[in-house]
Amino acid sequence: MHPAPRALRRAVAAATVALLATAAGCAPQPEEKASAAPSGATGKSCAQGKLATKTSGKLTIATDEPAYEPWFKNGKPANGKGFESAVAYAVAKQLGYDRSAVVWQSMPFNKAFAPGAKTFDFDINQVSISAERKGAVDFSSGYYDVRQAVIALKGSQAAKATSVADLKNLKLGAQVGTTSLDYIADVVKPKQEAAAYAKNDQAKSALKNGQVDAIVTDLPTAFYITAAEVTNAEIVGQFENQGGTPEQFGLVLDKGSSLTSCVTGAVDALRKAGTLARLEKQWLSDAVDAPVLK
Repeated sequence: MHPAPRALRRAVAAATVALLATAAGCAPQPEEKASAAPSGATGKSCAQGKLATKTSGKLTIATDEPAYEPWFKNGKPANGKGFESAVAYAVAKQLGYDRSAVVWQSMPFNKAFAPGAKTFDFDINQVSISAERKGAVDFSSGYYDVRQAVIALKGSQAAKATSVADLKNLKLGAQVGTTSLDYIADVVKPKQEAAAYAKNDQAKSALKNGQVDAIVTDLPTAFYITAAEVTNAEIVGQFENQGGTPEQFGLVLDKGSSLTSCVTGAVDALRKAGTLARLEKQWLSDAVDAPVLK
């Protein structure tokens, strides 16, 4: 067989290259297939179950110990019961991690948002989003809109308060590092310095023992405390939102974490789908309205 003329060989080669280029342009690209992202989270870095987590193939979630109700049940974050445990697993699923891939880690409340590298992928522990805290850590978008409330023993002078002004002469207490303590300082501005406690348990004990007249916590926690822990106490009232925007709890991540946009996308998707509202109704529905202190 004689070789084809040089011009013909060139034409065939050119046609072949063009055909291959067209085929390559129409073929699905492997990297695009691998970047399938969960709803609400986009980009290659949000590929389901393939995030750049602390442990490959696992999602490490942190919270404080003890884990308080109604955010968790029976002090066991891993059981999926309680609002924040349920939210954590819903976010994990949205990111492509089933329950067997979730690893829980104990992390003190204040340490979760302190400056420095984190050993968790995200922390969930009633941490309010604030500009100050954003200087040290990243936050997801808010997963719960919260208000702060005042608790006092039934029949006490503090229990008769109907306004912020009525609280100014009282000895108040709250957990250190919380927005609850900030509300005492910035909103109430009491004549006596507020008592700051390392744990909510210590604040509750101080209330029981008469060391403080009232304590401040978030509203769902206040309902649980008065219903199950300090039953001779009652909710005096709740504070209005400051600055016209609701206080929100957010998931805490390393400053500059590559996961922040993915986790935010997952939270946004759960809110849009009504999942957060459903979980709030399921686990926090007992928190009926409390009078507003103005």
